[in-house]
Amino acid sequence: MRITVIKTITKALLCGTVLMGPVGCSSFLEEKAPSNLTNDSFYTIPDHAEAGLASVYASLRFFGDGAGIFSSNWQLLEAMTGTSTTETAQNSDLNNLYSMSHDGNTAHVVNYWNGLYRVIAQANQVLEKVPAITPMDAAQKTRILGETRFLRASAYFTAVQLWGDIPLITKPQTAASADFMPTRAKTEDIYKLIVDDLLAAESAGLAWMDVSGRVNLAAVKTQLAKVYLTMAGFPLSKGASHFKLAADKALEVITYANANPSTINLFPTYEDIHKESTENRLEHIYMLQYNTTVAGNPMDNFYGNFKPINYNGPTGTGSSVPTPSFYKSFEAGDLRTKDQDGYFYTTYFTNGTGARFELGAPYVFKHFNRTANGTSGVAGTRQNNLNVPQIRFAETLLIYAEAQNEVAGPSQPVYDAFKRIRDRAKLTTPAIGTYNQTSLREAIWRERWYEFCYEQLTWFDMVRLRKVFNETTKGFDNFVGHVNLSTNKALEQKHLLLPLPRQEMLNNPNLTPQNPGYPN
Repeated sequence: MRITVIKTITKALLCGTVLMGPVGCSSFLEEKAPSNLTNDSFYTIPDHAEAGLASVYASLRFFGDGAGIFSSNWQLLEAMTGTSTTETAQNSDLNNLYSMSHDGNTAHVVNYWNGLYRVIAQANQVLEKVPAITPMDAAQKTRILGETRFLRASAYFTAVQLWGDIPLITKPQTAASADFMPTRAKTEDIYKLIVDDLLAAESAGLAWMDVSGRVNLAAVKTQLAKVYLTMAGFPLSKGASHFKLAADKALEVITYANANPSTINLFPTYEDIHKESTENRLEHIYMLQYNTTVAGNPMDNFYGNFKPINYNGPTGTGSSVPTPSFYKSFEAGDLRTKDQDGYFYTTYFTNGTGARFELGAPYVFKHFNRTANGTSGVAGTRQNNLNVPQIRFAETLLIYAEAQNEVAGPSQPVYDAFKRIRDRAKLTTPAIGTYNQTSLREAIWRERWYEFCYEQLTWFDMVRLRKVFNETTKGFDNFVGHVNLSTNKALEQKHLLLPLPRQEMLNNPNLTPQNPGYPN
């Protein structure tokens, strides 16, 4: 959460949390001495509710926390896709993810589990305590609860896709709680909570967009469409009914965007996707908020190893770089592959501002911040305040196109949504009459692989579709048996789920059995 969002919660953000014991910033909220605040006494005024919500937003940044040498948690969702590899190979946990030999001790697996359940725990505190605050403006209370339910739903949505059956915790926990050592709930029960939370958030009076970075109505509706699309696929396989739910919900956002193109739209250039000045605007429906005063952008592991691309001179870890096979699989002329104009770069400026030099390979440009790193003749600020995209309007369009094609086959609205993505890439799209439902389905899937590469979305597509893009044939293989060309390792049935963290299972025997194929 950016520190400029709510002035009264700035100190809560800087402290990181206000709910896990005494507040560490002594000047935060004058109403009670911070050393006397407890979970029971804290939620007494509206400012406490805002601060509690801020703690949920702040906990989302586990995504960018470290996972050992030259690695961050977010790489969990990139390394397994086969679209990236490493130039350093110095982190054994990350190497295990690339080679699909991870287990319940792998740091990224453990950190993701802990991070997601920390978000859920913080959200449960807000949802439990805020309703009783009196006096408090009813609209403010409803908004805070709506935002919180979106954040809890999103954490559970990530967790259930990664682990399947997981503990379903909806109340604050203490050692005395009856379900302090919970069993695992069924996947379908987790999805019911997710949908219920998102429907509540949808009716919470949120604005369509919010340039401060808070949860907004377009984000809620698109997330709901994404959940329905996932439920239509594996493992729930709800099919036609949920494809329609997904299409209809995405269409609500598209309809609003068509009527308000200056509020929601595609950016005209790919450069706009990674500019500080365009954050939380237009195409960026929802983002993780970063500011170096609190926490700087965490995506530097995409920098090539020992390349002088910024003010630090030779720098970067190169622990996540594109595989040559994926980069070469894009259509000829696709603007997304053009050096510094799309999602990759093959040259940059020496020390950020000097003479152009060849990098020797393509690297990910999608998260590169020129403002911080510098560009030709312009010094960088050295402050990487770039947010991380979570939901873009491009995804809303392709959710609609995929889901509606499943409902009724090719149609002009489906074709138009799909074509908008290709038009920006400067690609010629075959006429609508050349597609049938099957060929359009795979064309939309390909666009998802290309448009959302390195945004931590591809793995979830692989799991819900049980299909994986084949860079050589340009078609789609079954998940089980597909060979990741980065390691020549075939995917197995067990890889559809992650193993539960081993220490978590030792601490809580009720979590057994371990997910199939992994050692207990």
